[in-house]
Amino acid sequence: MIKIKRVYEKPQVDDGIRILVDRLWPRGLTKEKARIDLWLKDIAPSTQLRKWFSHDPAKWTGFRKRYLEELERNKEESLLLREQLKKGNVTLVYAAKDEEHNEALVLKDLFSS
Repeated sequence: MIKIKRVYEKPQVDDGIRILVDRLWPRGLTKEKARIDLWLKDIAPSTQLRKWFSHDPAKWTGFRKRYLEELERNKEESLLLREQLKKGNVTLVYAAKDEEHNEALVLKDLFSS
């Protein structure tokens, strides 16, 4: 099972393996507070794509398409995530304020199928 959660939300026991899927470490958060088990920064959108998107909901469809293309070229990180999913519950953790337009949603949709 895959869940998604903002990194600033309190970790829960049922989160399972907590995987940070951002390229940058979340501002103002210590490693202890974040309780991240694995940081897959290279599965995150490229810096160029992240800056282009700038969390603009109007660019969501284009972002999603471009990000999926990046993931297709990034087989190694995708395999790492698939391996974690075999172990049990996984929570994809992200820092974006927008809970409806972020890379964790794309990853959840892709890896839940």
